[in-house]
Amino acid sequence: MTGKEIHPVFEEFFATSRPLVIAGPCVLETEDIAVEIGAFMKKAVEEMGFLYCFKASYDKANRTSVKSYRGPGLEAGLKTLKKIGNELKCPVISDVHEVWQVGRAKEVLDSIQIPAFLSRQTDLLVEAGNTGLPVNIKKGQFLAPWDMKYSVEKVRSTGNEFVMVTERGAQFGYNNLVVDMRSIPIMKGLGVKVVFDATHSVQLPGGGAGCSSGQREFAPVLARSAFSAGADAIFMEVHVDPEKALCDGPNSLYLSQAKELLKDLAMLDKIRGGFSSVAP
Repeated sequence: MTGKEIHPVFEEFFATSRPLVIAGPCVLETEDIAVEIGAFMKKAVEEMGFLYCFKASYDKANRTSVKSYRGPGLEAGLKTLKKIGNELKCPVISDVHEVWQVGRAKEVLDSIQIPAFLSRQTDLLVEAGNTGLPVNIKKGQFLAPWDMKYSVEKVRSTGNEFVMVTERGAQFGYNNLVVDMRSIPIMKGLGVKVVFDATHSVQLPGGGAGCSSGQREFAPVLARSAFSAGADAIFMEVHVDPEKALCDGPNSLYLSQAKELLKDLAMLDKIRGGFSSVAP
């Protein structure tokens, strides 16, 4: 395993019980929109005493339709993410879809994210682990929480112990997801940090006309529940105008909604005390 120095935000996250919020637009659109969202969220997150990481995809390789907007691509997207990280002084995370992307992505990203559909891809997980960067594995909609131990083992086989696993709902019939909150403590039992994806969990996969739909009104309910169940971090997609977002608008939160949710999470964090770091 070879890699660059871990970002201080992730150093603190893995060493303490201080919660992390991963937030940003689903996919990079314009640089101005990305910076506006990132600046707002960083300020709101840090005001609540949490750690912040900016998230946006440079390429959404698994859109429903071939006609859907995918993002600016690897090179242009990484250039924007690097600028955001430098300007906002925060870590950045994005998805990788193929092994060859990892080497280029690690030069810019502070954490590598493995998409849910690829959560069992051995070569991709090992390559991500070899970067030495924190790896966030999004649990496949088709996987039981206890099955994630094998994906975690693939990353750890490289000597990389900076592993996060993200709950994002399980397939429940056609075009619907359901979240089993038992998965939070079950996956914490693997000795990893557990993230809850509040907005992808309310996605309705393929539920739109050639795209996914969503129910953003339920994202805060699930986020509060997951935090109460012991989630170490919350992942949320936010946008200045979700109705006009180029990807995942129906399940993305307005900035004002995200800020109100953070207030709730801060209160819950005080109530739960230190129990969230303890697996059953």
